[in-house]
Amino acid sequence: MKVTVVGAGAVGASCAEYIAIKDFAAEVVLLDIKEGYAEGKAMDLMQTASLNGFDTKITGSTSDYSKTANSDIAVITSGIPRKPGMTREELIGINAGIVKDVSGNLLKHSPNAIIIVVSNPMDTMTYLVHKATGLPKNKIIGMGGALDSARFKYRLAEALGAPISDVDGMVIGGHSDTGMVPLIAHATRNSIKVSEFLSEEKMQWVVEETKVGGATLTKLLGTSAWYAPGAAVSGLVQAIACDQKKMFPCSTFLEGEYDLNDICIGVPVILGKNGIEEIVEIELTDAEKAKMQESAEGVKKTNGLLDV
Repeated sequence: MKVTVVGAGAVGASCAEYIAIKDFAAEVVLLDIKEGYAEGKAMDLMQTASLNGFDTKITGSTSDYSKTANSDIAVITSGIPRKPGMTREELIGINAGIVKDVSGNLLKHSPNAIIIVVSNPMDTMTYLVHKATGLPKNKIIGMGGALDSARFKYRLAEALGAPISDVDGMVIGGHSDTGMVPLIAHATRNSIKVSEFLSEEKMQWVVEETKVGGATLTKLLGTSAWYAPGAAVSGLVQAIACDQKKMFPCSTFLEGEYDLNDICIGVPVILGKNGIEEIVEIELTDAEKAKMQESAEGVKKTNGLLDV
């Protein structure tokens, strides 16, 4: 099993680290455009192998996609964050160019790879990869819901005063502050609905804190988070590599599911060796359906800024 991670920044390196520590892949290739950066990160990570007890080989490359040849799974984290004074259109234009170029180069050397998109705006970049590559939709996965759901469970456990292992919950919809749809009505503590333990006001607090989870960290750190995003990606990669048939909310191309068409947005899916093996349609409340439709409208508006 060979995994490529394009972008050796904090998220990409964190992703590579978690994959290596779980020790299910034979090789992880880190690739970056900055001279020597991926090589340095790979060397640093390899020097933890004896300490962390893994045998996964990690190598780095500066823009040499031939080193990524025959990858089973490729993760795209490359792109730039929005800077002061930069319009959303400018950000999308720059990142779209990067993601389109990266996906094309990856598929030249690994035509059978399953692609996981992390670059923002994530749902729109996932849609771009779908339109630009012509890959079957099961092979293009947007990572957003897995991270948002982890943040949801963190806030649920905090509100409940419970261990995180007691809590389960899921976030669907767009990967943005306004687009997320935390399914609070479905959330449980050890199979009992959280509404049995929390007031309506407290549940609403959990929902709102989940939606601004990324922004909260950016404000504290001065940059985007990396540990939880890296761990979320590694969970998706492991589910595919080990054919686990695990359910995650992921951004996937919809053709009528949830009454949505021609859009990539977060919904529950089953992940296995073929990538997305099934889109799971769950019963939503009328309020959740309305929020999902509103989220989809926001994603489609952003998609409209693409040149595809």
